[in-house]
Amino acid sequence: MRWDLGLTSALGTLVIHSGHRHSPQRMLSTLKQLARTQLDRISLPLPAKRERRRDAQGLPTSDPGIAAVETAALGWLGDAQDNAATRDGGAARDFSLVKGWAASYPETSGYIVPTLIDAGLRRNDPALLDRARRMTDWLVGIQFAEGGFQGGTIGAQPCVPVTFNTGQILMGLAAARRQFGDVYAEPMHRAAGWLVDTMDPDGCWRKFPTPFAAPGEKAYETHVAWGLIEAARSTADAAVADRYVEAALRNARWAITKQHPNGWFDSCCLVLPDAPLTHTLGYALRGLTEIYLQTSEPDILAASVRTADALSACVAADGFLAGRLDRSWTGAVNWACVTGSAQIAHSLLILHKELRRPDYRDAAVALLSYARRTVHLDGPTGVRGGVKGSFPVDGGYGTYEFLNWAAKFLIDAGQAELTLRSA
Repeated sequence: MRWDLGLTSALGTLVIHSGHRHSPQRMLSTLKQLARTQLDRISLPLPAKRERRRDAQGLPTSDPGIAAVETAALGWLGDAQDNAATRDGGAARDFSLVKGWAASYPETSGYIVPTLIDAGLRRNDPALLDRARRMTDWLVGIQFAEGGFQGGTIGAQPCVPVTFNTGQILMGLAAARRQFGDVYAEPMHRAAGWLVDTMDPDGCWRKFPTPFAAPGEKAYETHVAWGLIEAARSTADAAVADRYVEAALRNARWAITKQHPNGWFDSCCLVLPDAPLTHTLGYALRGLTEIYLQTSEPDILAASVRTADALSACVAADGFLAGRLDRSWTGAVNWACVTGSAQIAHSLLILHKELRRPDYRDAAVALLSYARRTVHLDGPTGVRGGVKGSFPVDGGYGTYEFLNWAAKFLIDAGQAELTLRSA
């Protein structure tokens, strides 16, 4: 591709319709992505070039099915644990078609634990339960004394406690406490207590942000509050559980102050708040949904519905959902964030179960069929069963990478869809 044609294509993603204005930050991000893409096309290794060419031909026409994709994705997660560059029991952040297996990623390993436990029990597979226990033991071994957990992958600097990562790992500790017993109660309560103690009075977490994202408040930290909900579900001490739930509810109510009447959220992205990823929008929606399920608070349900209404309306008939959405819910890019699609589908299925909303169900089923069609059921280790950050693979999220959290969310959402079909 000539540079001038590439520039025209990339700039075209900035202006979806005539007269739409975009921030300098967003324009700069898109131009940087263009530069990376053009350099990649010169220097890409052959497997990445092949995958890009394959994706350029479009998705396969047939959905491989929930069971086949789950089996392949669980196998991929096992490969991620076995082949992580750090070989420590955690799951590799990703498999890159450019760099190979990454180091272990504590944050996402944390919420992979409940997925492995659930699959191990459903499938009567002790090996999956053993993987979950080993992953949890590794996480306990890297917990800071005060209860928090680091941001980034193992080896990333600075190595400091981070609110968001701690909330995600808390989900794994809570699941391990329920499945494997009291040995995980103390680290679970230490993490949950740290989160409660470091929350600001208005319900926002500001003291321990990640050094690996743009600074500022994050509405998607309702997904941290969900970690507190899981800790509450994993303790028999009613007073302690109430403390965790109250803190989660405070965060949800703070997050709603960032929500527009049309359901869109300010402060809801890693780097581009005016065009957030569906991944981080999916975090915000799932956190609110889980807090509602625990509390039955009508204002939390109303906020969830506002966002779910808007997101479900953005899903194309074939399941495509633009990976970034602006404040008018207009697609800001021409690629899908497969992770976000799976996350949003799962929340829509939960809300459909609660509210009997066929539009939510239909949008979720379309999203998941699209996501499953991106998965290869064969091929080399790292590719087989992996879930791409973006489709096509050279899109702007997890570029040329198969992400461990994408596999986790697709497995979870597939089970929610299967449960719906069986009802």
